[in-house]
Formats: sequence, C-alpha cells, structure tokens
Amino acid sequence: MVIGIDPRVDFACKLLLGSPDHPAITIHFLNAVLGGEPKITDVKILNPIADKRHDDDKLSILDILATDDHGRFIDIEIQTTLPAGLAMRLTYYAASQLVEQLGEGDSYRDLRSSIGICILDAFLFKDSASLHLDFQLRSKTGERLTDCLQIHLLELPKYVPDEDNELSSDSIRQWMHFFQFAATSTPEELHHKLPDPAFTEAIGVLEMIARNPEERRYYESRLKMQRDEQARLEAAEERGEARGEARGQAIGEARGQAIGRVRVLQSLAGVEESTVEQLRCKTLEELSAMEAILKQQLRDRG
Repeated sequence: MVIGIDPRVDFACKLLLGSPDHPAITIHFLNAVLGGEPKITDVKILNPIADKRHDDDKLSILDILATDDHGRFIDIEIQTTLPAGLAMRLTYYAASQLVEQLGEGDSYRDLRSSIGICILDAFLFKDSASLHLDFQLRSKTGERLTDCLQIHLLELPKYVPDEDNELSSDSIRQWMHFFQFAATSTPEELHHKLPDPAFTEAIGVLEMIARNPEERRYYESRLKMQRDEQARLEAAEERGEARGEARGQAIGEARGQAIGRVRVLQSLAGVEESTVEQLRCKTLEELSAMEAILKQQLRDRG
C-alpha cells in the first residue's frame, strides 16, 4: 500500500526536517544541499513544533529554523505555489537572519553564515535546467565576496527519474525523488530506491503521520489549506486572463476605428493614403497623433 502522506505538505515537511527527534534526517538533507563542505555532524532545531501541535497560533509559521555545528543559521521552507515576490522575500529573510546576530558591541567578525533553503514545487527559473540553484555574493567574473549570505532553491518539477530506474548517487536527486514520489510509493519501493538510513527514518516519519489519528487530521487540514490556496491562485490567474482578453479586444476595436478615421482624413486632406497593413503596425497612441495632425491640416485649410 502506498504511504499516502505527501512530504510537500508543510506540516509533514516540518516533522521530517524540523524535529529534534530526527536530527539524522535534517543533517543528511543539509549536507546534500550545502555540499558537505564543511560536513555537518550536528544540528539544533530552534523552533520545534510545540506539544500542542494543533494550536493554529503555534503552527501559523512552519518554516524550520536551525543552527549547525559550524554556527551557521539555516531557514528551511517548502512552497507548493509561487507566491508574489518570492525571490525578494527569501532575500529579506536571509538578510534579517544575518543582521539579527549582532548586538551592541559585537564585531562583524562574529557573524555566522545565514542560509535560506526553499523547496519549491513550482518554477521560478524556467530557463535554467538546474535542479538546485545556489545564490551567493559573487562578482560577475566569479569571485566570491563572502559566504555569509546564501539562498538555495530546489525546483522540484525539474526532477525527472532516470529511465533505467537505477539508484542515483546524487543526494540532491535522491531528496528530489523523495519529495516528488514518497506519497505515491510504497515503503518497499522507497527503501529500494533510497536505501540510506536517513531515508529509512524519513519513511518512518511519514508512516507515523499516516497511522496517528491526530497527526493525520492536522496533516489533512494543512493539505486542504494548501489546495485552497492553489485554487485561489488559479482563479486569480483566470480572472486576470479574462480581463486581459477583454482589454485586448477593446484595444483592438479602438485601433480598428482609429485606422478607419485616419484613412478617411487622409482622403479628405488629399494626402497619400496609408494601407491598412501599414496602419496596423501603429500603436493606438501613434494613430491618435496622426488623426490629430490630419484634423489640424484640414482646419488650417479653412
């Protein structure tokens, strides 16, 4: 039987990567994203889910805040839609996490890296084939100014399983597979595809959510919230497209009428008439300007 719990639901993601009870999962994920240089061997979750898990106030923010054994501050979030201003928001959060480290009298040398990681189930950079985008402060020629501010973006829809269905040695691709297919896979299929002990533990977390009635109810409520948000975004897009079509039609009608008036005025003024094709290349503003000039020429004639 398939697991049926989607790790892309923020509540499930929080239990996977933001639980003090499962540091091995978080450590494996962070080493995959950050390249293991330096290798992380310990993490501390700064905002674990409280005992009262079903208190809406306590779970209104499901980002994962952590620090590793190198003193770096890390924010992990998952997004199933593409919210407006996502790039700026990720930058703001990472910068805020950096600034908040310093108090009065502290030295800039005391700053530790601030790292934002966004698991995105949408496209932000469609023209890039990269599954994992690593943004840092660098010059145009590649020199790195500092690693104190980093944003990592994982675009899940770009992941396509290998045709031979063989185990991938790339840990980023392994995590992509887990997030994309865990919900629709059986535990046995996932164990075969992802044999690392960290994934065995992660599979166990998803199975726990599926078995535990309270956890399952909260998971379902968060899943409903995400689906409702997706529906609102799709409805807004449809309304925008409809308004755009109506506006385009209105502009088209206005341009057609302006083209007709310009050709009549050109005939009355005795100037060479433009073809319809020539006038169609003009904007509505340009047609209005031509119309005004032709009317002025006719008035000047008396």
